[in-house]
Amino acid sequence: MSVSVPKSVFTFFKKLEKNNNRDWFNENKPEFKAMEKEVKTFYNAVLGNLTTHDDIDKLKIFRIYRDVRFSKNKLPYKTHFGGSFHRTKPRLRGGYYVHLQPNNESFIATGFWDPESADLMRIRKEFEMDDSEIRAIINEEHFKSIWGNLVGDEVKTAPRGFNKEHKAIDLIKKKQFIFTKKFSDKDVLDPHFLDQIDEAFKAIRPYFDYMSDVLTTDLNGVSLIED
Repeated sequence: MSVSVPKSVFTFFKKLEKNNNRDWFNENKPEFKAMEKEVKTFYNAVLGNLTTHDDIDKLKIFRIYRDVRFSKNKLPYKTHFGGSFHRTKPRLRGGYYVHLQPNNESFIATGFWDPESADLMRIRKEFEMDDSEIRAIINEEHFKSIWGNLVGDEVKTAPRGFNKEHKAIDLIKKKQFIFTKKFSDKDVLDPHFLDQIDEAFKAIRPYFDYMSDVLTTDLNGVSLIED
């Protein structure tokens, strides 16, 4: 039997948006905990699918409590669920993310959110040397029909040490290497949503295989992983 996202995710968060305070949340905590249990079942079903075609070492479902210490936004609770799936390092790189939020704000994402400085330099040097393979992967018709364009934060012109006129500067100047796919509330509540997520995650694999190969070898293609 297929596992679905409960409709209560959207109804609860819509109410929380209007009552984002501790008193209201504490009064309605039993409803939240029951809904959270169903959502965890869904995230674990995503994990179960992923493990049939990838090697995942960890699922992390983020807590609803916001860290407001250094934020101008002092609302105590998030109005969404987020869960990340980490591929097993050091051989495999990249990660998956599933975000559930009402008002058609749900999405899934894959890629590299915050590469370490050494990894970021290695990726940029690869693109500087040869950008043909990565472009072939991300511009492939089926891949692009699912994931669209590569997105992420980037520097304004060129990173230090790179020519701003380089033909791959659009890739080199990125600081993140992410793909996202949005879903409406109706999409999320569809019984086939779990399958849609898995098909999208399967489709990202050529990108992950390429980036993992880059990040586990030097510029000469020699493995950096000790046997």
